[in-house]
Amino acid sequence: MTGSLTSSSQNEKALGEHLENINNERKLWRKIDLRLMPILCVMYLMSFMDRGNIGNAKLQWLTTQLNLTGNQYNIALTMYFIIRKSFMDTINEHSRLTSPIPLTMCISLVLKRFRPSIWLPGITVVWGVIMTLMGLVKTYPQLVGVRVCLGVAEAGLFPGVAYYLSLWYPRSALQTRIGLFFGAATLAGAFSGLFAFAISFMSGTRGLLGWSWIFIIEGITTVAVDLIAFLVLVDFPVTAKFLTPEEQAFAIWKKKYDNSSVGEEETFEAKHIYQAFTDWQFWIHILIYMSLAGPLCGITLFLPTIISDFGEFSTPISQLLTVPPYVLATIVLEFFSYYSDKVTMRSPFILAGQIMCLIGLSINIANVSHNAKYFGTFLIVAGSYSGLPGIVVWLSNNLSGQYKRGIGMALHIGIGNLSGVIASNIFRMQDKPRYILGRTSTIISAYPSSTTSDRVWITADGIELMFVGIGLIFLPITVFTYSRINKKKAEFMKRVAQGLEKRPSPEELRGLGDRAPDFRYIL
Repeated sequence: MTGSLTSSSQNEKALGEHLENINNERKLWRKIDLRLMPILCVMYLMSFMDRGNIGNAKLQWLTTQLNLTGNQYNIALTMYFIIRKSFMDTINEHSRLTSPIPLTMCISLVLKRFRPSIWLPGITVVWGVIMTLMGLVKTYPQLVGVRVCLGVAEAGLFPGVAYYLSLWYPRSALQTRIGLFFGAATLAGAFSGLFAFAISFMSGTRGLLGWSWIFIIEGITTVAVDLIAFLVLVDFPVTAKFLTPEEQAFAIWKKKYDNSSVGEEETFEAKHIYQAFTDWQFWIHILIYMSLAGPLCGITLFLPTIISDFGEFSTPISQLLTVPPYVLATIVLEFFSYYSDKVTMRSPFILAGQIMCLIGLSINIANVSHNAKYFGTFLIVAGSYSGLPGIVVWLSNNLSGQYKRGIGMALHIGIGNLSGVIASNIFRMQDKPRYILGRTSTIISAYPSSTTSDRVWITADGIELMFVGIGLIFLPITVFTYSRINKKKAEFMKRVAQGLEKRPSPEELRGLGDRAPDFRYIL
């Protein structure tokens, strides 16, 4: 059997269908999983630990030694998110694209044109070095500068890997893999707490406090992991030497005809950028993404501080108490991811995550005991971490055309993560322990003013609750719209079968992408 796809579309499809009948498709995906997923998960584990360990470092005298006052700590966090979403000047796509586009979009184009096995480990080594240097900063400006560099280096990993996996796996198998990959982020929260607890005993070693050792040791570990990644990662199915020729052919065929009966458009044109920006899906999915990204960023960066502000636990115990919520989140995430692929639906599991956040944030807003508030953090962490991957996969599933999907996913994640800018600034040092930001006549939280009956307090959790509320509004709107479009497409194809409508040519179907009448949106 030939090991490569022929130039004839009919022969190509026949080859894929023959291979599919071998009945070892699951064995092939497991083989690919074992090669790609372990190293990608460890890379993202280190990424999230490096990104969020500043919350643990804060409890190890970071703010005291650097003399951070007022909003300086929050500004250092904010700069990371702003830089990650910043715009680069130009990217030259064979001299055809010269307009300013977001950095994350450029990354998807880079991955398509260059080698992921070099690009992904390369940027990871860079941020590992930056993280190590963060342990040596002595002033507030130095801290902000290093956080800016960290944001630049880390910007490419999540959108890059999400797009990279979409080139390997069909739609019905993608969320399980994204779930495994994103599960590393939840484990990072648990490991950060355990790691910070262990490193706290190194405080004073060689004249450095515990926060410095957190950054230094985690940075060195990141570099070591990514040197291994250079040896393990492979680029695309067509270049995967660990697969047999038949397995390569099937993987290419399966992905090519997964989103379209005639195959996806694979040639880059500037119109793909226009299509991504003008697609209604893109904008509404950003709002749904923000509904969980906001709470996720807030709880990731400030959970150690929130628990410490209960006033009942020492710093080491506060670090340890951050672990259980992330363990629960990992379990819920993998459960959601598995069954989401099993039933090929995304929205019910995203809704479940939003409801968990809604309940958890409501508990933390209420004037209840610290035990109840700690229980609320379990729901916030589990809901935000388990629902967010589904949002990313949902948009990926419903965009057809490799370049349109890559650009759309990069913009989706890049713009959506701007909610992290807000989340970085609502837990301010001067507002603890209840993090009351002010008062308003609109009911946002359950802390009433003791002196003004018609006004209520605005809290940090109340602002995060606003994000969730936006998602709860737009999620059913999206499902309704997808269902309506699918119904219209089905009616059109029925008329085609009856000879009442002319079937579009393969070239027309390929050009239409997800707007083609034979493409069905996943709900």
